Amino acid sequence: MAQLELVHPTPLELTSAEPRGDHLVISQMVSDGARVLDVGCGDGALLQLLKRECNARVRGLEIDANKAHRCVVRGMSVVQGDAERDLGEFPSGAFEYVVFSRTLQHFRRPQAALKQAGRIGQQVIVSITNAGRWDKRAELLTKGRLGQSEHLQRYTVRDFAELAREMRFTIERAVPLSRGHAGAPFAKTIWRANWFAEEAVFLLTP
Repeated sequence: MAQLELVHPTPLELTSAEPRGDHLVISQMVSDGARVLDVGCGDGALLQLLKRECNARVRGLEIDANKAHRCVVRGMSVVQGDAERDLGEFPSGAFEYVVFSRTLQHFRRPQAALKQAGRIGQQVIVSITNAGRWDKRAELLTKGRLGQSEHLQRYTVRDFAELAREMRFTIERAVPLSRGHAGAPFAKTIWRANWFAEEAVFLLTP
């Protein structure tokens, strides 16, 4: 792993007009001043939000060199590396939270990554896009297949909830989202969220 150094003496404020919906929910789950590892942190938007809103001590892990550099431009601490390999190098209990924000679905071995996250962090936060929403089911029914996706894994809300329980995580909170906002029509249970939520954010305790 390579620790990237800050290249700007004054961090640039590269905030978007409005934070992503799952990022806002995650920021409400993180306690003030917590140590947070964002796995697959992209350009650092979530890191910046957590630092600003939660006074969190943040670090990112990102495989893409260009995205890692953008984190540095934001003034964020980032390690450039492959999470599937490098999560094992972090010490146990190093963070209060390990976050996968729409990233776990890109992993070849998501269970192994979750296991490492449960070792590294006191809690794990995962946001997923929901492959089981009614329109996805209709697409499968009418076309016989789902559309192309960059995801290696396709989770429904129920799939992920069952995976978490099988791995002996306790689901502390599960927040459905629709159109970027917390809450989804009729999604008051995991079963209903499976049909109506566009995505969901889970707070897990190992």
